[in-house]
Amino acid sequence: MADDRPAAAPARSPFGAMTERGGARVALARHRGGEAGKIRLRQLEITLVIAVQSGLAAALAALLAQHLLGPGAHVFAPAAAVATIASAIGQRARRTFELLAGVGLGIIIGDLLRFALGTGPWQTGMVVGLAIATALLVAGRGGALVGQAGGTAVLISTLAPMDRGLEVPRILDAIVGSGIGLLVVALLVPVNPIRVLDRAAAPIFEIVTHQLEEVAASLRARDAQRAIAALERLRGLEADIGRLNEALSGADEVVTLAPARWHRRAQFHRYARGVTHLERFALGVRLLARWSSTAIQYGEPIPEELPAAMNRLGAAVRALHIDCRKDTKFNETKAITLEAADLAGRAWGHGLRAFGDALVTDLRAASSDLIRATGYEADEANRLVRTAAGAGEAAIRPPVHRRLHRAGLRNISADGTGRDPRSARRATVRRRAERARNGRRAGHPRRGSPAR
Repeated sequence: MADDRPAAAPARSPFGAMTERGGARVALARHRGGEAGKIRLRQLEITLVIAVQSGLAAALAALLAQHLLGPGAHVFAPAAAVATIASAIGQRARRTFELLAGVGLGIIIGDLLRFALGTGPWQTGMVVGLAIATALLVAGRGGALVGQAGGTAVLISTLAPMDRGLEVPRILDAIVGSGIGLLVVALLVPVNPIRVLDRAAAPIFEIVTHQLEEVAASLRARDAQRAIAALERLRGLEADIGRLNEALSGADEVVTLAPARWHRRAQFHRYARGVTHLERFALGVRLLARWSSTAIQYGEPIPEELPAAMNRLGAAVRALHIDCRKDTKFNETKAITLEAADLAGRAWGHGLRAFGDALVTDLRAASSDLIRATGYEADEANRLVRTAAGAGEAAIRPPVHRRLHRAGLRNISADGTGRDPRSARRATVRRRAERARNGRRAGHPRRGSPAR
């Protein structure tokens, strides 16, 4: 009779195992190098835009200061313009306010202490120290306000005795330079907010989608190391998420300040709503990878619907990115996400153990996060996912027995007499007590009967 047993896998030699690990490491290094190159390319483009904005703002600030404030070395006007442009994207308006407030605070403290203490090295130290301390108390942290307060205090305490009337020109230079900086950002060279946001979000969408597919493949192959590798790759998303938050702040600043980009406001808010939940979803995918590897290591049963749900969840992330980029309705994202929830319910209906049950729970939570990214509130998103998962579970394990059991409790007594459930329970208690008494009297004569 032919042997139907599958052939045993050939044993790998130590050299083959080492070669396989080396190839995996080379592939991982190549992938990381490609991702790093893409990041550098995006950073280069942003750097070029900021460089052009800074140069244009410095030239316009110097030219305007010469015409409006009269001849002289208006050094601080272009410096203030560059400081406004070169600050972190999304913080330029705040940086401008801090710069002006720092200049005013430095002038006030510098003049007051100069008149009270005079001029000299130790007076300069006192002025600068008090200006920095006051600025830190006002701002609560370092920044433009603290730097400008200290720098202006130095200038006032050292140059004011030799150059009278230094305070007003510095304030005017700060106003002109900061205003020109905001003007260049808002009117002359405003960036495309959707493009900035998409370039920051695209790597996260790509990585999360790919790693969900890797987790699904690890579940099918019962390869715990593959799931662990996906988990490690997901843990490296912190830098990308930080860049995404900066891009959100910068794009919000552009659609708020730049009239040329006001028509992008609705699209930006829809895109921002979609990617706002991406960070929480990425954390949820990390949990999915962790539970997957643990369930495989403990040899728990893994129904086919579970990796299929992972694949559908990855497809939903890809659909979300496309819908955000094209500014379309999120109908496809919602439909695919609910398919993933249905498959999760089917997997649970087959019966799972501890880690598999935790995996399905977190998969449903991740599905709810994706539904919320399409514009639903938390309660409605949870309800949709709960309904889809319940339908999937009912397709595998219909709740017929539970319904029959409840109907039996309502309509059928324990002894078959048709009495109400309370009477049935009392009759059951009486029968159990009678059996206990009969057991205790076993071997003894019945009451009222003579002993034999």
